[in-house]
Amino acid sequence: MPESPRQLLVIDDDAIVRQSIVAYLEDSGFIVHQVGHAEEGISWLESNTPHLIVTDLCMPDVDGLSVLKKVRKSHPDIPVIVVSGMGVVRDVVEALRHGASDYLVKPLVDMEVLVHSIRRALERRDLRDENRVYREKLEHVNRELQEYVRRLEHDQQAGRSVQRKLMPRNSSQYGSISVNYKVIPSLYLSGDFIDYGLLGKRYLAFYLTDVSGHGAAPAFVTVWLKQLVRRVFREHHIFTTEESFRRDAGTLLKLINREILHSQVGCHLTCFVGIIDIETLEMRYVVAGHLPLPALIAGGRSEFLEGKGKPLGIFEDAEWEVNVIQLPENFSLVIFSDGILEVLPPQDLIEKEAYLLNTLASKTESLSQRSLQGEDIESVSQALKLNKLETVPDDIAILMIRAF
Repeated sequence: MPESPRQLLVIDDDAIVRQSIVAYLEDSGFIVHQVGHAEEGISWLESNTPHLIVTDLCMPDVDGLSVLKKVRKSHPDIPVIVVSGMGVVRDVVEALRHGASDYLVKPLVDMEVLVHSIRRALERRDLRDENRVYREKLEHVNRELQEYVRRLEHDQQAGRSVQRKLMPRNSSQYGSISVNYKVIPSLYLSGDFIDYGLLGKRYLAFYLTDVSGHGAAPAFVTVWLKQLVRRVFREHHIFTTEESFRRDAGTLLKLINREILHSQVGCHLTCFVGIIDIETLEMRYVVAGHLPLPALIAGGRSEFLEGKGKPLGIFEDAEWEVNVIQLPENFSLVIFSDGILEVLPPQDLIEKEAYLLNTLASKTESLSQRSLQGEDIESVSQALKLNKLETVPDDIAILMIRAF
């Protein structure tokens, strides 16, 4: 679509000069309104808005500088080109200081110079208008984005609150065994989840799972997983008897794996599942792609538990080996999600694991039997400098089980 003609206002008390300017500008495709007096031009501007003004500087009633000042106040976006028969430097400076787009000296021997100046001034105005429109659109988009982010944060905070309520009560005591945990999400919602509880008044079952991905999707899977595990425990009476304690750690993972594959949630997960007989301190556990392995600290020694197994939600025919260990009377078992490996100082994985093991050993051995519940896991968190992290690249979950 062709651009509509631009409307110009020409103010000049010299009728011959004014008419010659108007005639040339009209031949150049502009619509021109002309007046012979500055006050008439100012009056016309009260009800009209041209795209550009060409005004003479020296006129008998009101000079061009006065016109320029009034236009700048009432119509700041309209470019003004000043034309004068005297090329006095002071006048040029004054005109430009008050916002003139250009200053041309009469006589205008080549009218094309004026046309070029007009087109250049209009291009600058168009660019300013485009920038203003773009800025307004950008500000509108930013406001919409801020509102969207605000709603998203509100929704995620609500989701985080629900997720926290689904986790067990922190700092629990079962006979001589204390359990507490800490979850540091990389976003509002976490793909790491912890749960534990006492079954059959004797068997402390617990798991730490890490769902693949970040944000809402894996967090929703953890909510679904919580309900799934509860249903499996209820329907199959897992870990309520000594027979089940010795048999069903691997069975539990097979049942969960089958449900994940059939539900097609689109995620896989790693996890560590453990069951402790609180009377004998025998522990049976299963590893499903979980790293780092849990660290056991006892008797001045620290070591990672042994074990391996495939993640859940990938292989239909997967089997999981049940590992058995006799825990000493005094021990600390610390289980991390793999997010911890992202924030440890060493670069190499083996060095990271050694650093983690040494830090845990030095810190947990210094904790007293009388330390408050929850104080021990915070001490470990401080030793690993987790409390100084402004952001974390991946969710970090810590589950700590101790006995004295």
